[in-house]
Amino acid sequence: MTGAAGKVGTLLRPRLARDGRVLRLSDLRPVDPPPGAGEEEVPADLADPAAMAAAMKGVDAVLHLGGQSREHPWADIVRANMDGTHVLLEAAREEGVRHVVMMGSHHAAGFHTRPPGGADLPDYAFPRPDTFYGVSKVVMEALGSLYHDRFGMNVTVVRLGTCNEASADTRGLATWISPDDLARLVEAAFTAPGHHVVWGVSDNTRRWWSLDEARSIGYVSRDDSESHAAPLLAEQGEPDLTEPLHDRAGGVFTLKELGGTW
Repeated sequence: MTGAAGKVGTLLRPRLARDGRVLRLSDLRPVDPPPGAGEEEVPADLADPAAMAAAMKGVDAVLHLGGQSREHPWADIVRANMDGTHVLLEAAREEGVRHVVMMGSHHAAGFHTRPPGGADLPDYAFPRPDTFYGVSKVVMEALGSLYHDRFGMNVTVVRLGTCNEASADTRGLATWISPDDLARLVEAAFTAPGHHVVWGVSDNTRRWWSLDEARSIGYVSRDDSESHAAPLLAEQGEPDLTEPLHDRAGGVFTLKELGGTW
């Protein structure tokens, strides 16, 4: 697991623990809490080929969460997210790893709007990135496709929505994925043959991103943001679905002026 010290890695660690499984945790920062039973920590810089090759030794599958998780200057995004993903895939290929699951982002398709008639936004909606960060996730998807087609690696890229214990706002009622559901999606992706791009979202009542491809690899969502919607709606009101915040996949990231850290 790269990026194991980040928010998503911290949420997933206990949920991916299994008898007989060892989670190798990799990041530039120490993980918190420290490694426990069934875990080991191997710090590594994603863009360092030697470090990634060492971290990859003996690995059966990779969950790639690492990189810059927010908008940053172009050079930082390229090194961490584009170069880093390429280095990771090369290390996985050379080690003979057969399954790689990569955490992409809905920001790869951020300028897509709600389809008419209440239809879902398709799983393979053409990239429409909303930031440099979103561009890097488009590159991640392209690299995953290349390493599947050229080298036969099984790759699933998750266009992740909003992963928290509960949604913090009414936009998230549509885009939320529970940590438990994300763990279920990752487990399904660990054994999925071929190449897939799937939306990382729970089966929310207000969802408008397709789950067809995720379901095709065995994902079953058991959570729905509607269970914690009432206090958010009481505080913020029913969302206006014509506003960019709720109408565009990337939400507020489609409104900000590009540049700097958002």
